[in-house]
Amino acid sequence: MSSNTSPAEYEEFRRFLSAACGILLGENKQYLVASRLNKLMSEHQIEGLSSLVEQLKRVSNGKLKEAVIDAMTTNETLWFRDVHPFRAFEKIILPELASTSGRLRVWSAACSSGQEPFSLSMLIEEYKKSKPGQFKNIVEIIATDLSPSMIDSCREGVYDRLSLGRGLSQQRLQQFFNPLEGGSWQVKDEICKKVRFQLLNLMDSYNSLGKFDVVFCRNVLIYFSTELKVDILRRIHKTLKPGGYLILGASESLASAGDLYDMVQCSPGIIYRAK
Repeated sequence: MSSNTSPAEYEEFRRFLSAACGILLGENKQYLVASRLNKLMSEHQIEGLSSLVEQLKRVSNGKLKEAVIDAMTTNETLWFRDVHPFRAFEKIILPELASTSGRLRVWSAACSSGQEPFSLSMLIEEYKKSKPGQFKNIVEIIATDLSPSMIDSCREGVYDRLSLGRGLSQQRLQQFFNPLEGGSWQVKDEICKKVRFQLLNLMDSYNSLGKFDVVFCRNVLIYFSTELKVDILRRIHKTLKPGGYLILGASESLASAGDLYDMVQCSPGIIYRAK
């Protein structure tokens, strides 16, 4: 991408990205766009952002659109990221839901490379083994992301040594993964079978997802406008069963959707309960 991108070209790309996936780029993030798109634009022999946006508008260029959104979204994450939400899930939510038989449904929104839903599946497995016979729920974790490449990777459940070293204990590695040739490890079937990955843009309808006991939507709303964030939080509320739980990122808040949720102090951390 040319270093002399005009403000008009950059603004046009900002509008495209916002309309496509809700991400709001800052006013002076040309360097970020260049670092993430230079290789892609070179491969497609695209000279500048105006040419890129023009091509993205063509219906026939769906694959290019997916590749651009893929490049511009952050897919870095950790196992048991931030610790506190998973502790709340283990210590507060699971004991409460285990007392009622039936189906436990969890939504991991914007699941990125899959560490969050697999971490939740591990916690459920550990809880079941620590309390034999007390947890009889059928578990279904729906994990969604807008990136086709991320979803494909998640379904394989294969991680290299570098990614496994980010938040995953050696004990859990040995317990929940199988070693593969070349140094990678694959998530075991007992963990994988609880998780179903599917494509979903948070700007689209959630009607096909059904109702959930718990929704994890962490570290993604910070990229959206206030209006879109509130819209998403209100639509998530409609997917929650009465009294269901919402877990946001540490730096995220309910904004003007606070009328739909009660705050639950977890010491440390906060989760929200649907009214």
